[in-house]
Order: sequence, then C-alpha cells, then structure tokens
Amino acid sequence: MGRPNRASCTEGGPWEGIAKLLSLSTSPRRSALLRSRKGDGRERCGFLGDVENSPLPIGRTIKRLAGRYDRLHVCFEAGPTGYDLYRQVQALGHDCMVVAPALIPKRSGERIKTNRRDAVTLARLHRAGELTAVWTPDAAHEAVRDLVRAREATADDLRRKRQQLLSFLLRHSRIYSGGGHWTLAHRRWLAHQKFEHSAQQIVFQEGIDAIEDALQRLRRLEKQLALIVPEWSMAPVVEAYQAMRASFLVAVTFAAEIGDVRRFDTPRRLMAFLGLVPAESSTGDTIRRKGLTLAGNRRAWRALIEAAWTYRYPARVSETLTARLERLPKPVRDIAWKAQVRLCARYRRLSAMGKKLPVVWRRSLARWPRSCGPSDMRSRPHEEDALLRRAGGGARKVGISRR
Repeated sequence: MGRPNRASCTEGGPWEGIAKLLSLSTSPRRSALLRSRKGDGRERCGFLGDVENSPLPIGRTIKRLAGRYDRLHVCFEAGPTGYDLYRQVQALGHDCMVVAPALIPKRSGERIKTNRRDAVTLARLHRAGELTAVWTPDAAHEAVRDLVRAREATADDLRRKRQQLLSFLLRHSRIYSGGGHWTLAHRRWLAHQKFEHSAQQIVFQEGIDAIEDALQRLRRLEKQLALIVPEWSMAPVVEAYQAMRASFLVAVTFAAEIGDVRRFDTPRRLMAFLGLVPAESSTGDTIRRKGLTLAGNRRAWRALIEAAWTYRYPARVSETLTARLERLPKPVRDIAWKAQVRLCARYRRLSAMGKKLPVVWRRSLARWPRSCGPSDMRSRPHEEDALLRRAGGGARKVGISRR
C-alpha cells in the first residue's frame, strides 16, 4: 500500500480498522515506539515505550502488534542506522517508509527534542501524508556504494597525506621545481632528500611510508571495484555512462550515488535532486532568483564535474571510447555522440561569452544520464531537445559558482 493521503486522517479512511501506524525514533542503541490510532473522531497517539535497536527485539515487537492488526505501516527517519530496519519490516510483510529528515515539516518555535516527541511528530505527519520518503537501495546496491565511498575516502586520505608531506618540506625550504608533484621524477627527488636531525628524518620517512600505504590501499579498492561491478545489476548503466566520455570510476560513482534514474520523471527533477536549480525568494509581484541551491549529493557533483571537463576537447571518438562503444547498442551510441557534439559546442559558446563553466556545464550534462540508460529510462527525443533548449537560456542566467 502506498503512502497515505489526507483522507486517511478522517473516520472511515483507508486505514480504519485494518491498519496501525507505527513510528520509530531511532538511535544507535534504542528506538522510541509509538502507535497512532483513531478514536472519537480524533487522532490519538499511544506511546508504547522504548525498544532495543536490534533485529530480534524489533522483530518480536512487530510480530506481536501484527497479530492484533491486519497491516502495519512503519516509518522512521533516515540516519546513521542504515536500512536494515527497513528491510526487516519489508521482509515481515509490512509497509515501511524511510523519511527524508531535511523534508520533515518543523515548527520554528519548537525547542524540545526527544525520541518520544519525534515519534509523535512522525506518526501525525505520516498519517497526514506530509512526509517524503528517501530512495532505499537494495543490499547489493548498498554494498557497491559502500565500496565506492571507501575508495573515495581512501583517495581523500591519500591527498591529505601528500599535502602534509609537501607542507613539511616547504617549512624546511625543500621546494621541487622540476615539474608536477608525484611524478616519477618527483619521487626520485624525494628519495634524495636528507635531514640533519634524526627526528626530522623520521617524520619525513613516516610521511613517505604513509603515502605509499594509502596508495596501495587505493589500488586494492579500485581493483576490487573492477572485479565486482561487472556482476552488479547496474553494470549496463555504468557502461552506458562511460559512452559519454566518463571514466569507469566516475560512472560507477554516479550510478552508486544516484541509483535508478527512472525514479525521476524528467531530467529537471534529477537536476533539482542534484541541487542544480536556482533558489528563489519571491513575494507578491517581486521575483527574486538566487544562485543554485547546491543542495545535492556532493559525491555526485564531483563525478559530474570530472565528467564535464572532458568536453573541453573537440567532439571525437577516440580509440579508448571506440572500445567502450563496441559493447553498447546503437541507440546509446547515437545519444552519446549527440551529447558530445552538443556539449562540446556549448563549452566553446559559454567560454566565448566569459561564463563560469563548471556549474552551467554540469547542469547540461545532468540532463543526459536518463537518455543513456535502458529504453524505459529514456526521455522522448522531442522532450530532451526542448529541455536542452530551455537549459541553454537558464544556464546563462544562473551560471554562478562558489568555486
């Protein structure tokens, strides 16, 4: 059964006599459990107490309540506890919603927050149909996403360790002037660095060893990604994304963070999810549009930016790209080439106009992933063309970046 509507709050609604609404205010150790019921024409919430946040106690509680009612509706906020509770409730045959915390209506004057109050609020809002559910990945998708994020965390750790070593060398006037850092020549230069004091030599060597360890860990994770992704259900989508000049890591990151793009009705909704639409603060006849909301997934942003920069080169099918396209169906190859021609031309046009490119470019690229997936993911061609024409005008108006 889908999310309840406002009619569910009245006597005789679709929940009357057949369902019980349970809201959980989850925390790492305990969860507050609350039930919502109807009586005397008014909504009443009964607090059932706290239950240990582990599968066995929660399973016993849900089974006990399920024996009294035909169907249960469970909701809880998305948070650090993950989706195991959602999967457990679904496996028991009941409806479960993982609520988006940022979209929960809140009273501006509310200054008291407890698990019990949170459970009451969730129950009332869920019964009124005012809650928004987040997309919940399956276990396999979540596992791949964990691996992708572990790889990204390792890359960030490697970058920090390298910066720390360079800062240490700069403090001691050891500046490399032979080109870029971390090339083979730079590594040879590092191998010849010596310090008079033994303590400084120890710090330097420990920094070198930490960088090497982080680099080896990064390579191991990337190797495991290359082995696991071909067996993933979204492997065809990853291959389609790579047809648009995206590297393997960029395509996997975008697919893991966004998931199934079919949940977005139009490319515009995908752009709103990524925070690539302008904010607005209008009142009366006054219309005030601001910069982009930038409220989207930052990992997906980074993947889009990295993919977008490849379009600063002229449109062409390189030898590497040819090898990727050989395994793809012709409609996907045609869409990828159409995207190349249009995005490369847009880069030259925006660059000539003096625009700040990363954001407006990312807006344009974000409209294409739906078209490169399976046939049931794609927008109709005339819709895509109309959206891209509108994007051309909108991009010039909101092409402002904090970066």
